[in-house]
Amino acid sequence: MFYDKAKIFVKAGDGGNGCVAMRREKYVPEGGPFGGDGGRGGNVVLEADEGINTLIDFKYKKHFKAERGQHGMGKGMHGASGKDLIVKVPVGTVIYDENGEVIADMVYHGQQVVVAKGGRGGRGNMRFATPTNRAPTIAEKGEPGEERWIRLELKLIADVGLVGLPNAGKSTIISRISAAKPKIADYPFTTIVPNLGVVKVDEGDSFVVADIPGLIEGAHKGTGLGHEFLRHVERTRLLVHVVDVSVPDSDVLDNFYTINNELKLYDEKLIKKPMIVAANKMDMPNAHKNFEKLKEALKGEYEVFPISALTGQGLDALILKIAEMLKQISKSETEADEYKKHVVTYKHEEPRFTVRKENGIFIIDGKEIKRHLAMTDLNNEEAVYRLIRIMDKMGVDQVLKDAGAKTGDTVCIAGSDFEFEYVE
Repeated sequence: MFYDKAKIFVKAGDGGNGCVAMRREKYVPEGGPFGGDGGRGGNVVLEADEGINTLIDFKYKKHFKAERGQHGMGKGMHGASGKDLIVKVPVGTVIYDENGEVIADMVYHGQQVVVAKGGRGGRGNMRFATPTNRAPTIAEKGEPGEERWIRLELKLIADVGLVGLPNAGKSTIISRISAAKPKIADYPFTTIVPNLGVVKVDEGDSFVVADIPGLIEGAHKGTGLGHEFLRHVERTRLLVHVVDVSVPDSDVLDNFYTINNELKLYDEKLIKKPMIVAANKMDMPNAHKNFEKLKEALKGEYEVFPISALTGQGLDALILKIAEMLKQISKSETEADEYKKHVVTYKHEEPRFTVRKENGIFIIDGKEIKRHLAMTDLNNEEAVYRLIRIMDKMGVDQVLKDAGAKTGDTVCIAGSDFEFEYVE
């Protein structure tokens, strides 16, 4: 099966804990603090690889976790950083966050993007020494690594897209002009996955063509199979609209405009792409009459090529025209280049903390405040007092007072309960 969608969970490595240690050596009086820092946690990195064609690997493995940083040690030794986890995805993969915003678009081989950042290592007690506190007994715990669900969607990158109604002959065409071997039969929806083929024009000159299956009326709304694969058309530089001219006279133009309308309704940009019309099945009765009517109706709008995918008639002329047009279409005009400039958007400005009251309990939320709590050893009294000072500088106490908190009220931060003490 062709898998072009996946949802995976990524977890970056936690930072290593800082160490509390004292220097105790003979002939070194008042050695002082000697605990090292913890190592940074590894990132989860997605990398585009042109050797991968589908997202099938993510059907069997959905959770990816990077290595955590090592803890700091005595004698001022810092912990080693965790290794980054590199996850390979096909070129053409679009990465979305849980809200549907684009994180990045992987459009060229070797492109990398960090989707979950490793936590920084906690500082050892060496870092907390001051002229007034020469022997601190506190150290930070490692910062938790980022974790999130992300959605992957593959959009095939091809130069040419074959579009048309089911049984128009797209699969037969791609099988005749390339080495692709799609399933071909005389019933609709034979092709249920996109097929890619490389067409060689002459020495050193070739292009990639994609057969997009399942386009029928209503495809943009989800009818048929087209809604699953219309996004693959977005990457193409040129469209070849395959029309079956062996059908009854009245249906030929209707069929053509049905597909064009679906492309327009799905995305206005698709109908603005350069397009060639391939009038297929010219070997059938009445095909010549229908071809002339189609050519006359589309005169000045699209160039129409008479072909027969079954016999090979007209295919060489069509290939040469496609190659000629591709040379004229500047790659800078394609969507792929726009995506290369795309800036990663998953970082958002968030408030330092928020306060709300539920069932008489004041709940403090926010990424920054949770990070400070996670990096504090709550069993260490000195570390807890440091957390209280940090919260006071952030303005947490004042916001709680403004929200009506009084001495003795319960304050909850990330599942940990504290007793609020009102200070005038």
